[in-house]
Amino acid sequence: MTHVAFPPADVAGLTTDLISTGYIPDRGLATAAFLALKLGRPLLLEGEVGVGKTELAKTFAELYGRELVRLQCFEGIDAGQALYEWDYARQMLAVRAMSGTDGTNVGAVDELFGLTYLVERPLLKAVRGGDRTVLLIDEIDRADDEFEAFLLEILSDFQVTIPELGTIAAATRPIVVLTSNRTRELHDALKRRCLYHWIGFPAPERERQIVGARMPGISERMAARVVEAVNRLRDMDLAKPPGVAETIDWVTALDAVGATDLTEQDAADTLGAVLKDRDDLELVGEAIGHVVDGH
Repeated sequence: MTHVAFPPADVAGLTTDLISTGYIPDRGLATAAFLALKLGRPLLLEGEVGVGKTELAKTFAELYGRELVRLQCFEGIDAGQALYEWDYARQMLAVRAMSGTDGTNVGAVDELFGLTYLVERPLLKAVRGGDRTVLLIDEIDRADDEFEAFLLEILSDFQVTIPELGTIAAATRPIVVLTSNRTRELHDALKRRCLYHWIGFPAPERERQIVGARMPGISERMAARVVEAVNRLRDMDLAKPPGVAETIDWVTALDAVGATDLTEQDAADTLGAVLKDRDDLELVGEAIGHVVDGH
């Protein structure tokens, strides 16, 4: 696609640009995104699973022609996995190459701790990439308190410190998006460095628009029927209520089996596209008529 000007001129312009990619935000999200882009601040998105938090970062990368640099957080992640590590195997080969009959060439040892032997992980790659990148710190709530504290320097000053090399600062700031499914509460110090927005489940009308944008060949009736069914699922006592991503998956599955309407049989056959929990499948299977037709 043709890349658009950065930063956007106003909220309306950004909304139009996002819609052109198939990402349909409400005004609150569009405003938060606009301010983050305009002010050069990280954007922290919390909300239900599958409502488009990660997708927004991907859309920014597509919209502005930048590389998406993704740091997927997990329990136990540490600075070495997120920032950098030394290529010890290549360093050892270099040491052997520098060694002679008189021992190691000590004068060349300092070269072993230069950029040539540095393996960039996502955070360092984004800092060095600057405004050529979009940094996505995905599911930050899965990381621990120590890793949150480690992120503060990067989110405040967009710089990292490597003992052997010193401080490396971003010449220009990347776009930064953090996402959280709120499995735990994030610390205030992290939140203060970000602009914040909560993404809930969209209203049915907007969800139908999202389905239409992602699946342009689907009839309006099918989109409306599936969205209505998904909203009934969300009202049930499910362990894992479906997000927008599951709505799109369900429409895709129904289209793949050749369904032209949402019947009880087609819904039952494709429930695995929208529900990802055994107990949820059993509960919904017993109430499939209500899910499909509301009675």
